[in-house]
Amino acid sequence: MTMAVPHRPELALVLFGEQHLASLRAMLADEQILRFSRVPVPVPDGFERAWLQSYEGGRVDGTREAFAIAGERDEFLGIALAPDINASTRTVELGYLIAPEARGQGVATAALKELTDWALSVLGALRIELYISVDNAASKRVAQRCGYVPEGVLRSRHFKQDLREDTEIWSRLPGN
Repeated sequence: MTMAVPHRPELALVLFGEQHLASLRAMLADEQILRFSRVPVPVPDGFERAWLQSYEGGRVDGTREAFAIAGERDEFLGIALAPDINASTRTVELGYLIAPEARGQGVATAALKELTDWALSVLGALRIELYISVDNAASKRVAQRCGYVPEGVLRSRHFKQDLREDTEIWSRLPGN
């Protein structure tokens, strides 16, 4: 399954699969990705494969989905995710991780716009959520560009490396 990104035609979201594992592994060495994601530090051996298996299981039962962000020459630019899909409430959590070499080129914005369109049209989402570190200014700018609205701060929500961190919740509803 490939979806062209209308806001940046040279990008596509492609179902994440085995062929993307080496690129994901390389991306997980990036300090910012480790800082602002749920990836454990240090990254355990075999993490990428276990991660893929969990998303493949979610693909089957409809509870999660993962896409590779591919450039016009099919180069790997990052991942676009739906880590939590709740069909009964029609609520979806989305996320994105951009490879260091693809940052600052509009990739995150284009990918989130496409992922949002997918959640609204394919899943019929009535509420889409993003959880963003209070310290991740770049991700907050992407969310705002894509029509998301900040709702507040979830204090001490994220726990990683023996530290607790505040997390902002951003949302988008159909029609806005």
